Amino acid sequence: MYSKTKKAHIYYVYTLANKRNGTLYIGVTNNLFNRSFQHKLKQCPNSFTAKYKVDKLVHFEEYQYIQDAILREKQLKKWNRQWKIRLIEKDNPTWRDLFLDML
Repeated sequence: MYSKTKKAHIYYVYTLANKRNGTLYIGVTNNLFNRSFQHKLKQCPNSFTAKYKVDKLVHFEEYQYIQDAILREKQLKKWNRQWKIRLIEKDNPTWRDLFLDML
């Protein structure tokens, strides 16, 4: 559960999509709200996420240590597409934009 008021360092591994079963992007951040907003604003217009309009937050996981978050990110990036889709649909079967829950 995302909380704007958390004081301890929390790191997030997150997955963005442009639509259900569409293009996926996996990243790591220590500020899920700001990073998601940056993707929505397309602050880096030449980036992969801007080019393919990948800005819907469809999955995220929390980690206490950055090393664990980076290891998980690398693991997920190696997964095949079907495994990633199953992971998303386990907690977010409608591919709802979870960023809206943070507003």
